Amino acid sequence: MNLIAPLAKSGFLGPDVNLAIAALIGFGFGFFLERAGFGSAKKLTAQWFGTDWSVFRVMFTGIVVAMIGILALDSLGILPFDSLYLNDTFLLPQTIGGLMMGGGFVIGGYCPGTAFVGLASGKWDALLYILGLCLGVVVAGELWDLIEPIMSIGSMGRVTLFEFFGVSSWLIGAVVIVIAVAGTRFANWFEQRSRGKNV
Repeated sequence: MNLIAPLAKSGFLGPDVNLAIAALIGFGFGFFLERAGFGSAKKLTAQWFGTDWSVFRVMFTGIVVAMIGILALDSLGILPFDSLYLNDTFLLPQTIGGLMMGGGFVIGGYCPGTAFVGLASGKWDALLYILGLCLGVVVAGELWDLIEPIMSIGSMGRVTLFEFFGVSSWLIGAVVIVIAVAGTRFANWFEQRSRGKNV
């Protein structure tokens, strides 16, 4: 099995062990999403009303923890950054896709991952969201001949922020951490303000 996970490709872990670990990580991810309340559209849409910034805090925390782990493993030579799989950058189609997914998140109250968590916990609105997602995939496939010409607009290849700006990966990491801390403080302030509490 040709997995894109770098530890499997390097031979550090066999494909069977890697697959088992991936299943455990997937289960754990879904479990903790549900425990955080992210299987509920009400919890998720509260983000857009500014009354509950849990999604922002949890996701930014996950980004920072993963980033620090990747940078540390790269620096130690255990997991070279070049061995990680990254999608190529296509500015226009990815911008359009991001806006469409964001719009779907606002309207439906779920993203794809949280929708499956919601369905697993018995929320039928999540099933409707998943069916809509599947319908969108089918429609996109049927319209592929019309869509394909824009799919390569803004092609930049495999690019990262530290490569694009020509700086250290740790410098970009430090900037992300500062943004995360500042964003969390702002989220706490805004959340309390929207609930009518004194900051």
